Amino acid sequence: MSDAIVHPAEPTGTDDAAPRVRRVRLRRSEPPFRVELTPLIDVIFLLLTFFIYAMVLMDRIELVPLELKPLEAGAVVADAAPPPARTLSLDGEGGMFLDRETITLDEVVPELRKTLEEDPETVLYLAVSDEVGPSDRIPVLLELWNQLRLAEIPIRMVGRPMSAETTGNGDS
Repeated sequence: MSDAIVHPAEPTGTDDAAPRVRRVRLRRSEPPFRVELTPLIDVIFLLLTFFIYAMVLMDRIELVPLELKPLEAGAVVADAAPPPARTLSLDGEGGMFLDRETITLDEVVPELRKTLEEDPETVLYLAVSDEVGPSDRIPVLLELWNQLRLAEIPIRMVGRPMSAETTGNGDS
């Protein structure tokens, strides 16, 4: 009786007869199936935003390019030792070190030229500390870069990019 409307029938003129009940059936049609696109578009944009931020925040580390020598089946590698290397480092306080020994900016190029004359396969790695120090290292780094570039000494950078949380000034 949930889908019927009950109307009392008109009286027949006799009071002793029970009133007749007439039932009218309601016709309920099912609504057509609809695919709501708004939630689907919201999910797509949410995924797109997630992947964009994931790519932006991803640390891309490219430290040392590695040259793989082609080998044939059963071949033995004769020269498996890495090339000789020297490391030029700048620390947080602005100090400069060549293989962990203190060096001045004017001594860098002659020392590296002497090393390259002894062994031309020597690789120079430039490592800059990511800690914040009391002095600005950018002018020293630019001058060093220019001197090495003008002397045609090949440089390979070593390190990782600074993250956003280390560059912040601390007041939120």
